[in-house]
Amino acid sequence: MAQCFRFQCDSCGHAIEAWDDGNPYYRDEAGKKHYAYHPSTERELCIGNDTPQLCLSCGAKFKSDSLAPAKNCRKCKSADFVQTGDLDGRNCPYCGKGIFRRDADFFAIS
Repeated sequence: MAQCFRFQCDSCGHAIEAWDDGNPYYRDEAGKKHYAYHPSTERELCIGNDTPQLCLSCGAKFKSDSLAPAKNCRKCKSADFVQTGDLDGRNCPYCGKGIFRRDADFFAIS
């Protein structure tokens, strides 16, 4: 079962939702990547996970492959990025003033 959380900046209100299981994937015979989300029976084929990231320098969103982890933001090349599921307590790159806090009133499952 996958859980979704929302993190919201306490200054500008920018909100980001994050699923705790990321984007598990497998590759077909041709090597093409396919995502297998809960409750897909193809989950047992998964060999890696693309986890959503947020650059804390420029605000870019990108995925990092567990088999070839990102070392830098793809947009600004900063090494200051975090998985979106770990945003609680992090500085907001959008307004530069606020802190992301987990929204206790938001919760979803699949």
